[in-house]
Amino acid sequence: MPDDPSQLALLVDGLSKNYGSRRALENVSLSVRRGEFVALLGPNGAGKSTLFQLLSGLFGADAGRIVVAGHDLKTNPTMALARFGIVFQQPTLDLELSVEANLRFHAGLHGMPPRLACQRATDLLEQFGLSARAKDPARALSGGTRRRLELARALMHEPTILLMDEATVGLDPAGRLDLLRIVSEMRTKRGVAVLWATHLCEEVAEADRVIVLHHGHVLKDCTPDALIQDTVKSTIVEAFVTLTAGPSPEAA
Repeated sequence: MPDDPSQLALLVDGLSKNYGSRRALENVSLSVRRGEFVALLGPNGAGKSTLFQLLSGLFGADAGRIVVAGHDLKTNPTMALARFGIVFQQPTLDLELSVEANLRFHAGLHGMPPRLACQRATDLLEQFGLSARAKDPARALSGGTRRRLELARALMHEPTILLMDEATVGLDPAGRLDLLRIVSEMRTKRGVAVLWATHLCEEVAEADRVIVLHHGHVLKDCTPDALIQDTVKSTIVEAFVTLTAGPSPEAA
């Protein structure tokens, strides 16, 4: 983890969460620097969604702490949560509202002045190629275009870090590549950090770092190239399969 806390968009330190007798996360620690693209790679059931639920404040952790852009989620939840932009695995658009109205509604939740909200909505609709669809109901959009709208909505309040929770689920290969491209561009243009959760190895190749999560434990935190080298494999897929093929750390 970096020495300078001011360079951290997100710090997760010793996070644990149980659901009854089932341990979903155990002593998970990770960090994301400002402007960094970090891929959280894990098979289904690894604990990725649980981690995102804790980060977004939907549930509380049993142990550990979460600090977002210097704000502790437990002691200052309003400021911490305001620094997140989130695209969940399940779609969350209001399908009866127009494309523009979805953005304006989000702005209202964040207390943005109407004039500022209007300007940001106009700018984001243009950047995401949605200006011509601004008055269309969200229901009329394709799956990939809805995801672009959700991403634009997540950027309305200018967050420090984007949480992308299996955001390409249900998209075809072209749609997945399009979303990755847009997120990469937004990271470069806006300096926003990205924590991208996925079980698809092809989505992590361009990440600055990849964190492998399995059975609620962090197995690796390194660059994609280092992941391949450390496992003495030739591809990310082979490295990932090797790391996650064994028993859980609890069973070992």
